Amino acid sequence: MLNSLDLEGRPQDTRVVVAMSGGVDSSVTAALLKAEGYDVVGVTLQLYDHGAAIHRKGACCAGNDIHDARMVADRIGIPHYVLDYEHRFKEAVIDRFAASYVAGETPVPCVDCNMAIKFKDLLDTARELNAEVLATGHYVASRAMPDGSRALYRAKEEERDQSYFLFGTTGAQLEHLRFPLGDLGKAQTRALARQFGLAVADKHDSQDICFVPTGRYTDLIERLKPDAATAGDIVDLDGKVLGRHDGIIHFTVGQRRGLKIAGASPLYVVALDAATQRVVVGPREALTVRRIALRDVNWIGDGMLDRVLDAGRLEVFVKVRSTRAPQAAFLSAGAGGYEIELVQGEDGVSPGQACVFYDSAQGQARVLGGGFIRAAVAAARAA
Repeated sequence: MLNSLDLEGRPQDTRVVVAMSGGVDSSVTAALLKAEGYDVVGVTLQLYDHGAAIHRKGACCAGNDIHDARMVADRIGIPHYVLDYEHRFKEAVIDRFAASYVAGETPVPCVDCNMAIKFKDLLDTARELNAEVLATGHYVASRAMPDGSRALYRAKEEERDQSYFLFGTTGAQLEHLRFPLGDLGKAQTRALARQFGLAVADKHDSQDICFVPTGRYTDLIERLKPDAATAGDIVDLDGKVLGRHDGIIHFTVGQRRGLKIAGASPLYVVALDAATQRVVVGPREALTVRRIALRDVNWIGDGMLDRVLDAGRLEVFVKVRSTRAPQAAFLSAGAGGYEIELVQGEDGVSPGQACVFYDSAQGQARVLGGGFIRAAVAAARAA
């Protein structure tokens, strides 16, 4: 039932810090490890001003969630600490989120949060508390390899898999991270929460953009960057002006609604040009992408990536959105950096999103790494 922590020594002599968000997943993680006899310490991060979100379902790391985490810690009998990370979170996640939208991208803030906060700063805190490992409630698996290193794998329950958001985890970090829920389903997790008598057993899951209380991300961007909503033209693929818009921050690639322009056939946002403040639209077929240029690539597969690619392009399976299944692709290195060639093509690919590599499209595939999408070339324009 429990994905082994793969640690030497007796559990009672082994300290484990659990990142407790106040949700059911991290609460069950703490309860499971406590039941196994580990010396568990719960840590909750206050990440943003929670006044506006305190009563909103789906918010996390703020308000009632801190209370819930403390309540669970009391229930299972472990020490619990709340750390103020608001300034760091704003700098590493919220400000980057706003800047990405202004640049015409579609960011994935959960990736930044995991890379910069949870698996960097919080892992440092775990070491300061003399913990052997940091455990989280993510639905992803970590396994020991024959050479003693650890590898990351997709969760057993496909619809709960969160590996897309963890591609930036490094090999060194994996040595000190554990994910006890990787082989469990959500129903099993909630059943365990009831078994442990946790009041959060039926609590709603948190949303991806937890720091946007209203769900309207443009409100946040305009507050942080008052001059972000610059009006511009809506143009077709040939540059012909079809209408006007109130700012590219209101649009994402693949969007159809809200264009307020008429056409003989449905039009979709194909690209956003931050330099000219233009929204480029076209027919649905113009959304299909074959080639993707990447930045900030993180490799956690075997060997050094450049050496692996010395033999030519590498066959991988990739996800360009968290909700889509992995599809066949080829990873290669060129003068401009790393690139992905999609075998079947993909619709609605936007700069700023993550492109995550796997060794298979099936089951609990191994995560090989990934990168952020720097540019996407539509099949029609690449031909």
